[in-house]
Amino acid sequence: MTKSSSILLLFLLLTSCANAQEVSPQLVGGPCEGCEAVLEYGDMELEAVDTLPEFESAAKKLKLSGTIYEPDGKTPAEGVIIYINHTNAIGIYPTKGDEEGWAKRHGYLRGWAKTGKDGKFTFYTQVPGEYPSRNTPAHIHPYILEPNGKYYWLETYFFEGDELLSNEHVSSNPRGGTSGVVDLREQDGMKVIERDFILGKNVPEY
Repeated sequence: MTKSSSILLLFLLLTSCANAQEVSPQLVGGPCEGCEAVLEYGDMELEAVDTLPEFESAAKKLKLSGTIYEPDGKTPAEGVIIYINHTNAIGIYPTKGDEEGWAKRHGYLRGWAKTGKDGKFTFYTQVPGEYPSRNTPAHIHPYILEPNGKYYWLETYFFEGDELLSNEHVSSNPRGGTSGVVDLREQDGMKVIERDFILGKNVPEY
């Protein structure tokens, strides 16, 4: 076998292995409007920490972090992508006018983080405001994409003490295994949220 033939064979083997590892996205947990947004990171190199637009200029800065665990609730889950989106301080999903896909609805205050071996993720962003109609409390939408291709929505973040918060926003079986109602603590000059998730926990037909 010639040297060039050997290189070609090696290339074909590597390509074959890479294709074998590819997985197709699979929505689980029932219908979900906007879940596909978790797939829209394109060719971005995702890391465990993401800083959303306008963080530096935000009047109320927010650090949102946590750990994602395997279904056993103990083992940190590596390679999991978590996506969030939310309104700005006045309750609007801001856009620039050139958005595509779900960014037309979600705006540009959105981001993706990918867990490392420790399962941890962090977003630096701003505290969202309630919708101008003041019928819905301020909130943050989280979504998950697992390495096996499964993707689904997690229980929405709401904030303790929000006067618009009611029992209809509180689930007894929250998706992801932890309550969506969180405490906004003060730390290092910004608000801080810490909330963990368990893959597939309380997700129907997972």
